[in-house]
Amino acid sequence: MRSFASDNNSGVHPLIMDAIVASNQDHAVGYGDDPWTREAVGKLKDIFGENASPFIVFNGTGANSVALQAVTRSFHSIICTETAHIYVDECGAPARMTGCTVTAVPTTDGKLTPGLIRPYLRHFGVCHHPQPKAVYISQVSELGTVYTIEEVKAIADLIHGYGMYLHMDGARLANACAYLNCSMKELTVDAGVDILSFGGTKNGMMMGEAVISFRKEITENLQFYRKQSAQLASKMRYLSAQFIPYLENNLWLENAQKANKSAARLAATLRHYPQIQFTQKVESNQLFLTMPKEAANKLMEKYFFYFWNEEISEVRFVTSWDTSEDDICQLEEALKEVL
Repeated sequence: MRSFASDNNSGVHPLIMDAIVASNQDHAVGYGDDPWTREAVGKLKDIFGENASPFIVFNGTGANSVALQAVTRSFHSIICTETAHIYVDECGAPARMTGCTVTAVPTTDGKLTPGLIRPYLRHFGVCHHPQPKAVYISQVSELGTVYTIEEVKAIADLIHGYGMYLHMDGARLANACAYLNCSMKELTVDAGVDILSFGGTKNGMMMGEAVISFRKEITENLQFYRKQSAQLASKMRYLSAQFIPYLENNLWLENAQKANKSAARLAATLRHYPQIQFTQKVESNQLFLTMPKEAANKLMEKYFFYFWNEEISEVRFVTSWDTSEDDICQLEEALKEVL
């Protein structure tokens, strides 16, 4: 069954699969002291700058937990949206592993702003209260919306004035860059991001993410947090090898553009039906909308997707790098039947 549930359900790009197979030759030193890891780190530095310090890990929850440990202590607090992945979808792992209070801020579009953050910047130096130390943002947000470069800069400028750090969860960073037509460097380190969880699993890779620090004091202990968090792969070459083709010849961008284009086409089709109302702007490869519950249930018999808010019959569709024209056409025909 073809799925519109998540880009985690998509396949692995053939070039990336070939790279994994090619790395499976002879023996190689473990724990990252291998030529594939060195090349992958070099390519990440080429994209994010020489001050970037990449640490390859297994998955997104691990990347977020490692990154947030590197910028906080247990008496700190982490500010995020109430829909944030670290608050809703990671079983409390970042809170458990950092010991921090996670402060969730209500939003309408899944994005933080300086105005929303400012009321939580208080009680500094008062031992009775958690000390605000990090702000976590998702790019793309959990509601499919995209932070512009200016919006990221505004948050960074505000919190840096309080000695705080900005952590970006870049699980869908490629989709944001495709939408904004900008580079990954412009949207991260150049905009004031201090540490990044860089993802490729949702965009054509099999597994593996990278925690990328842009500040020396953060980098200092990252290797230890990675090891303590069970995120140091012994046979790291199989993770690292994927980043090489992913970052070469802008494959990351090509894949994201395909996913975004499929989402835009699907959105255009859905807008033909007055029974469907979009609840968020379509700025990436995620679509949030309401439709009659009976129609949604019938559609689920042919396609796997998620109800986002059952009370209002809100669903989420997600397209992927490998969503085909045929996938969209078949969904269009199914929509005609149920609507």
